[in-house]
Amino acid sequence: MSKNSKVLNLKDKINGNEVDLSLCNLTEVPVKELALFPKATVVDLSCNNITSLPAEFCSLTHLVKVDLSKNQLTCLPDDLGNLANLQHLDLYNNKLTVLPASFSQLRNLKWLDLKDNPLETVLAKAAGDCLDEKQCKQCATKVLQHMRAIQDEVDRAREKRLLREKELERKREVKQREREAREKEARKREKAEEKEKRRKEYNAQMAALAAQEQQKKKSEEKKKKNGQAADKKVMVKSAPKSRRSLLGLMFKFLLLLLLGFAGVVAACRLTDLHKEAMCAPVNIAVDNSLSWAREQEGVVRQQVLKLSSALREFLEPTQRSKN
Repeated sequence: MSKNSKVLNLKDKINGNEVDLSLCNLTEVPVKELALFPKATVVDLSCNNITSLPAEFCSLTHLVKVDLSKNQLTCLPDDLGNLANLQHLDLYNNKLTVLPASFSQLRNLKWLDLKDNPLETVLAKAAGDCLDEKQCKQCATKVLQHMRAIQDEVDRAREKRLLREKELERKREVKQREREAREKEARKREKAEEKEKRRKEYNAQMAALAAQEQQKKKSEEKKKKNGQAADKKVMVKSAPKSRRSLLGLMFKFLLLLLLGFAGVVAACRLTDLHKEAMCAPVNIAVDNSLSWAREQEGVVRQQVLKLSSALREFLEPTQRSKN
């Protein structure tokens, strides 16, 4: 049967609010076609070869009763709990071992048949025998309780997982903050070290400049001292020159005085001026000087004779020692 034929013949399968698709050799559920008939709340899909229900089947929320007995179902969709209006579910004679956790959300489920399925032990015990209407109703109640317990465990496990994830996230955040703090501290330390390095370099530069300035000052002071010493030498050298020049001037002055005095004496002694009154002191002085000179001449002669005798006495022992 093609999809087109299913669409064309689906109206023929509808009787009031029921759709009978049993014994149609179906391998999959015509979800899109069923969705076109929201008033068809009862669907019979029994006695087909359906191995799984598509996820879209869970969107048929208008369904109230579904018969999937005598198929080849090995699992049910995870979102089966979205069928909030489902009250009757027949899964007799399939290959189911477990039910999805969302099964616990089928709060309106009143009837359930899970006979002849290879259910796991705990689920099979909760399902019971389902041999009559009463047992099928009890099956729905007990399976819902069982699935709710499982869902609670799943929720608790999920909550624990979320808590662990949150704790891991918190630890990661703490580690991240610690790493960021260490990196920040490292950057701060690097900046401080760089600042200290620049400060030392600056101090070294300032010290070098100060040393250069000090050396420059010493050089200037040395040059200044050398200049002062040179000036002193010049002064010292120039001082004798000045003294010599002064002595020369004095000598020249005395010579002029002597020449002048000699001229006056010559004028007063050799010319007719000796009779004048102004030459009288000069002539007297000259006469006194000549008398003093003659007296001194005798004294000098006596001293020369004494020196000659003393020299002769001193030299005689020397000559004898040579002979």
